[in-house]
Amino acid sequence: MSRRPPFKQVEASRPDFRPEAEFESPTPPGPPVRGPTPSCPNRPTATDAFTTIDPATRDAGDVYNLMISAITPRPIAFVSSISDKGVANLAPFSYFSTCGHNPPMIAVSFSTKAGDLKDTASNILHQKEFVVNIISEQILEAANYTCIDAPANVSEWDLSGLTPVPSETIKPARVAESPFAMECTLEHSYEMKTDDGTPTGLHVLGRVRRFHVRSSVLAEDGSTIADIAKLRPVSRLGGITYGRTIEGSELPRPVWEKEKERAEVKGALEGAAGTA
Repeated sequence: MSRRPPFKQVEASRPDFRPEAEFESPTPPGPPVRGPTPSCPNRPTATDAFTTIDPATRDAGDVYNLMISAITPRPIAFVSSISDKGVANLAPFSYFSTCGHNPPMIAVSFSTKAGDLKDTASNILHQKEFVVNIISEQILEAANYTCIDAPANVSEWDLSGLTPVPSETIKPARVAESPFAMECTLEHSYEMKTDDGTPTGLHVLGRVRRFHVRSSVLAEDGSTIADIAKLRPVSRLGGITYGRTIEGSELPRPVWEKEKERAEVKGALEGAAGTA
């Protein structure tokens, strides 16, 4: 197995961070077509070779490396919680997503550490409340520092330099520097286990009781839409890599009543019927 040079050595060879980079909305990569866009590099074909992996035959670490490097980008839940002893905890987790809006629900998963639940997961199970903060570029390094393997009696708040703000409906505080935060109560939890019954993680559903959005991040038309160019969220990629959200293409959803009359669509359906 190849070994990488020391991280500081690798980092020194890279370009500087570009804080002036603005969000851009380029056109999509090609004209409206079915299948892969021709102008994209490394265009996939039906004859490309694939490697099939049975996770039951591979080490859990191999499966982990594959999933976090291929399922990207992943939003990050910067979770604030409190232990049963009153110790405030703050840590980021990228097994995270929204899963419903009526009622507003989010999902976060936590892996075990040496067979035990991580502090955040344990806090949520016992206290049944937590805050999910979104990490913007401006607080990325502070948020990453809370990943430190500090003992359970040490609060990551003190180490991060971030500012706790009291929540309205629950005890855990939100991060003042985060542009978007959600006060949540535990709706449901599910313990994940291997085939032999060994616990390996916890999946939680949280019901959002309050949203806190920095006013300058909301769209200027007075709607509840967050402006991605102002939110500046970061995501997780593989390994220790984070991603920036500085480009996105808009694609309207096709409408059947309009599309069904197009010659290209009729031809595709006729071809499919002929091979059935």
